[in-house]
Amino acid sequence: MKHSATRDFYAHWDEQRGEAKAPDRAALDLEPIRHLLADTFVLSFEAPLRLPVRVAGTRVAALIGAELKGRDFLDFWQDDSRDQLADLAAITKDESLATVAGATAQTNRGTTLFLELLLLPFASRSYTQEAITGLMVPLTQPGFVGHETVTHFTLTTWRHQGHQNLTLRQRAVRRLALAKGLMVYEGLVG
Repeated sequence: MKHSATRDFYAHWDEQRGEAKAPDRAALDLEPIRHLLADTFVLSFEAPLRLPVRVAGTRVAALIGAELKGRDFLDFWQDDSRDQLADLAAITKDESLATVAGATAQTNRGTTLFLELLLLPFASRSYTQEAITGLMVPLTQPGFVGHETVTHFTLTTWRHQGHQNLTLRQRAVRRLALAKGLMVYEGLVG
């Protein structure tokens, strides 16, 4: 994690979860990270492959130049990055893993900006829509905020932080089992 805001947000999330895989959304104490909230967002999961923004901080909204609530977070990403980001968000949610990613952003005037993206899961609760939180910060202070807006983002690098990752087979089976209204019973031997 390159940016201090990313490290601080992750450290607070890690402290709040204690021995659990992820903290409960309602129990997350925001007071100690008040100074980071402008760079944060919360995404919910909707089928098929939508990540609507529930809430976004003011600096995230200023970077894009629009109110983000209700808009699909994937719409702001380059076509080849959308599926990758959707997969990373699903892994973050399903496996309770933190995901740290590097991204570039292109503005309407051709400026390139380098960013760090952090995705963090919340503990799953029955009968509530699943969501993840995150933080997106420029690695250098952009001088254009308010004058230029980001037209699209591109993922460049990513890694997961946390407990051991599931295998591809375990991940696929688990995602099927979590689809609403669908129960998968495996009949495999050995």
